Parts: sequence; C-alpha cells; structure tokens
Amino acid sequence: MHSADLIVIGAGPAGMSAARRAAEIGLSVLVLDEQPTPGGQIYRDVDRASKERGPILGKDFTDGQALTQGLVHANITHLRGAVVWQIEEGTRVAFTKDGKGGLASGKRILLATGALERPMPVPGWTLPGVMTAGAAQILLKQSGIACERAVLVGSGPLLYLVATQMVRAGIPPLALVETQTKTDLAKSIQHFGGALRGWPYLVKGVRMLLELRRAGIPRHVGATEIAIEGDRTACAVRFRIGQKAHRIECGTLLLHHGVVPNTQAARSIDIPHRWDETQHSFAPECDLWGRTAIATVFIAGDGAGIGGAKVAALAGEMAALEIAYDLKKITKENRDATALPLRRGLKAERAARPFIDSAYPPYQGALSPADETIICRCEEVTAGDIRRMAELGCLGPNQTKAFGRAGMGPCQGRYCGLSVTQILSDTHKKSPDETGYYRIRAPLKPITLGEIAALTETEAQEQRP
Repeated sequence: MHSADLIVIGAGPAGMSAARRAAEIGLSVLVLDEQPTPGGQIYRDVDRASKERGPILGKDFTDGQALTQGLVHANITHLRGAVVWQIEEGTRVAFTKDGKGGLASGKRILLATGALERPMPVPGWTLPGVMTAGAAQILLKQSGIACERAVLVGSGPLLYLVATQMVRAGIPPLALVETQTKTDLAKSIQHFGGALRGWPYLVKGVRMLLELRRAGIPRHVGATEIAIEGDRTACAVRFRIGQKAHRIECGTLLLHHGVVPNTQAARSIDIPHRWDETQHSFAPECDLWGRTAIATVFIAGDGAGIGGAKVAALAGEMAALEIAYDLKKITKENRDATALPLRRGLKAERAARPFIDSAYPPYQGALSPADETIICRCEEVTAGDIRRMAELGCLGPNQTKAFGRAGMGPCQGRYCGLSVTQILSDTHKKSPDETGYYRIRAPLKPITLGEIAALTETEAQEQRP
C-alpha cells in the first residue's frame, strides 16, 4: 500500500500546483493521475507537444510546462496511468494501474478532477463524425491531427481557441455556428466592469476573433434549431438564424457549449453539492481553501467551479497551504501571509468570469431537447423517454434508472446527468437542487474482476504477520 501525507487525484493545473506547494512545505505527496503524462486536459502532453506544436497551440498552452516540471521533487511520487475507482473513509483510495489493483492511504485527499465538456444533445449528435471541440483539441495536442472539413457548433471561447489553432495548423474549419445571441450580450453588459478588470481575457478574445476574420472563417451567430444530418455518418449541419434557414455540408462536427465541474468522485463520498445558476451546473460545497464537509477531503480547480487553468493553479496552492496548516507543518500566520497574493490573484483571474458566463450561455435547444433526441447515449434513452417517465411519477434522476436505465451505462451518468436533471426539473417545474442528481457509487470507472481480485490478494498479503 502506498502512503503519504497528501494524496492528490488528478495532475491538471490544480493538482500539479498543489503537489508542488505541499512538497516544498515538507509534506509527502502521492499524485494519482489517469493520463500517461501530466498536464490534465488543458495542458495535455504539454512537455512533448510544446516542442512539436508550440506555435500552433499558443503560449497559454506552453506555459503549462512550468507546472509539469514542478512535479519533479523528492517529496512527490507521481503514479501515471492510475485510475481511481473508489475513495474510502476520506483517507483511503483504491485505483488500478497497468491492470493491477492498488491502495493508497493519506492523511488528506485533494480532488483535482477538473471539468467535463457539457454534453450538447441535438438531433444527430450521436452520429459518427460528431465529437466535442475539446476532443478535437486533444487530437491536435497529443497526435498533431486536425479535423478536416469541420464545422464548430455551440458557444464559448473554446470554439474560438480551437478554430484559431486549426487555422495555424493549416486545416481551418469551414465555419463557426454560434448559439449566443444579442440578448445574451446585452445581459452580460452588467458584468462588463469585471471584464475590464480581467482585461487580458478580453484582449485574447479579440485577438482570436481578428485572427479568424483574417483567415476568412465565416461566423453564424444566434443559431437555433440546430440539427446534424447523416445516415451512416454526419454529412451536414442545418440551423436557422432568425427566419433564414442554413445548411453547411461538412465532414466533421465539433460541438461545444461550455464546461462543467467533474463531480463524480466528490459525489461518490456524499460531499454536498449545490446548483450554480450562473454556470448552469452543480458544484461541490467548499470554502475558499477547498475544504469540504468531510474534514480530510479538499477540492481545487474546475472540479469546484469553472474558473480556468490559472484559477485552478492558484486554488491548488491555497488548498495545499490549508492542508499543511491542518497537519501542523506551518503556522496560521505563515499560511495567511503566503495565501495573501494567491487570494489577490484569484480575485483578478475570476473578475471576467461572470461576463463570460453571461455572454456565452449554454444552448437552450440542448438544455431542453426535442423528444426524439437521445440523452443517455449508453442506454439510448431519449428526451421524450425522460418526459414520459416524469409523467408516470419519476421525480429524480435516480428513479430514471429503474424506469428506463438512464445513467446505467459505462459513463455512469457523466454525460447525461445534467440533461436528465434539467428535463425533470422543467417537467415538474422544480429547481435542479430539488430534483437532484444521480447517486454515484464505486467503482467510479469500469474495472475488471481480475483487478479487484488482485487488489484483494494484495490486501491479504499486507495483513499477514
């Protein structure tokens, strides 16, 4: 069994920065991460990709090397390819690595599980040839592959980032089909003061839009009635802007309308969550330091609420300081003094977030999909099925499992959970908090009986005198 003062689950910006800060203070740190290289999704494979594709991916990506290099420390043990599937009693973690089960024990656990792309269920979204914009970016980062004849559909700054990276790679997208409206922009003006305080984000956005304009990429803004056409594979997207119908033939559709906290691990140990109306998602309840209702468990980064890579890194350091104080490695005065510039940094980095969330809301047509649209891809449950379940007396997502197996597939509700909650909430005219979310149980990720058997054997050997 592995043991450490602090177990960090996830090697994205929050996990990496927390591990380094804790290690420098003197804590022993164990980092468990699914990926073969550190960086999380935002800095995926950054050490290699920066050398090969740095000019394409940009400085915001290559800056992640400073965090990955921070994992090289005598007090840090980094287990790559370690898939966490259970957390017990807030101090013990079960995982698999290389087909074998493993256990780790820590005085504190930090969940740095990051975010998931918000699913965008529209007619035809399950066809081959349709993927998320984030998945396309992963292909570019890790394999140097850019999607040909692609159309990006949805809303949010990630669309612009992916589009500009495709332009730099020499395979520009055919078009951007954007769902945000003039009304959304008007609503966001009330947050413009914060956007000005976070002016670097505005500058980056303007630069990306100018780059796309110079490249001649068409933008269709205010799209509704989005549907993907195709028989065996996606071949076109159709939509309306006002009264005018549009259709664009393409080879690939890249969907995106925001990211949401990955809460599966936190929910599996019953950490309370609340509905964030601004970000249209659930987030775990935790304080400024990342402390949760379970004294030994902390959360940092986008898993605690969407803020971006820089916010995640700062939040990871904040959590590490509080954990070090908990374990009597530093004094309260030292903690507070060290945290002061971090808190200022967090305030500055978060300043533009309300403006961004308001200007680029999720696509309403995907939040309230047509009856025939598949919601649960694993079990092929449609939005109409969920509504019929509600009419029969289904009140919450957990009951949909019994009514029609929604959320029972390999993804365990990661990609249909928010949609199911939204549809049930709308049907019953209740808030998402009242409607609730799936009850998450171990294993968090699919594992084999062989891996469990190997883990049981390992435990037995360790308990022998």
